[in-house]
Amino acid sequence: MLRKNDFKANMLSKDLKIYVAGHHGLVGSAIWKNLKARGYNNLVGRTHNELDLTDQLAVKKFFDDEHPDAVVLAAAFVGGIMANSLYRADFIMQNMKMQCNVIEQAFKHHVKKLLFLGSTCIYPKDAPQPMKEDSLLTSPLEYTNEEYAIAKIAGLKMCESYNLQYGTNYIAVMPTNLYGPNDNFHLENSHVMPAIMRKIYLAKLIHDNDWDAIRTDMDKRPINPTDALRKIIGEGNVNGENDKERILKALAFYGIEDNRVTLWGDGSPLREFLWSEDMADASVYILLNVDFKDIIGIDKYSSVFYGAQTDGEVNRNNSEGRGGAIPSLGEIRNCHINVGTGKELTIKELANLVKETVDFHGNIVWDAAKPNGTPRKLIDVTKLHDLGWTHKVEIKEGVERLYKWYKGTLK
Repeated sequence: MLRKNDFKANMLSKDLKIYVAGHHGLVGSAIWKNLKARGYNNLVGRTHNELDLTDQLAVKKFFDDEHPDAVVLAAAFVGGIMANSLYRADFIMQNMKMQCNVIEQAFKHHVKKLLFLGSTCIYPKDAPQPMKEDSLLTSPLEYTNEEYAIAKIAGLKMCESYNLQYGTNYIAVMPTNLYGPNDNFHLENSHVMPAIMRKIYLAKLIHDNDWDAIRTDMDKRPINPTDALRKIIGEGNVNGENDKERILKALAFYGIEDNRVTLWGDGSPLREFLWSEDMADASVYILLNVDFKDIIGIDKYSSVFYGAQTDGEVNRNNSEGRGGAIPSLGEIRNCHINVGTGKELTIKELANLVKETVDFHGNIVWDAAKPNGTPRKLIDVTKLHDLGWTHKVEIKEGVERLYKWYKGTLK
């Protein structure tokens, strides 16, 4: 049971080394910035080119060399509805590899605290709204992102299970739909808000016949054609050096035309959105102030606290040095924390808000033959509020900030 209002802060020393996995990503970059602002300067980060988190040996070597005191696991293999529908094996395999490698090495290298970032897609498609943490694994998942959700469920269960068996202090947070600086605006693999924003922006540019701006956008974020698109435009990426006809055909494939944007579904699903810098603030707040014992209300939740060792071989024929959960404590589960605003709007309302922000006067068309996804996804943030944190940026302000950031990347 959560200790409301009386949990004791266990602030990490500012001298400790903190590894932020995914520090160039949407949330990771904001977490890095937030930690810096709080005076935490002993931060470690690696780009994907510098450290492939799916490579077990490379991850081990990194931990051998750096020995971080705390880890923020914000790296993930992500995408929108279309990407999740097409590349199902990749989404479960890549995320499982990253999570397993980092969590395993964090344990082996005696990391004091780990924060795992998941997703609210872990909850069942028909979960009661708003979704409480206890909704986990109560009914089937949304099919379109089932593999990604299963990977994230495995991640939070690893954190929970390591805590109970080995006495670690790993906490899992489940953010709602995120948006903000350093978001991915890829037309196929991005999340819903940046995808809508870029499509509307490009449709406006086509209508304005602003080819300098269109080519700048294409150069900044080229289109890597799918097999279906290659059948229409041929081989090769689509960038600003292509002729107008090829660019227009590629954009039309993604529903972007002169003063007209076609979006998947009918716009009726309800969604909650959280500004990435708010998510970062919540993550750092939890990392610095909340322990696993505060969430479950039990100080000694593993046999390790009673002297059990953890240096034994993991072998089914060996029972020594493997810690151990305490069955007499009963079922301890759903220890993750929802992070969101507790507020929602329809995808159609979001599209209209983006339309207003971009100053687009064309038409938004909804293709109801395409999947909507889960009808409603609103999370219950009672646990988060009880731990002492609430969001700051509302959706209208956030959309305006994101558009300003996006335009800034094109200069």
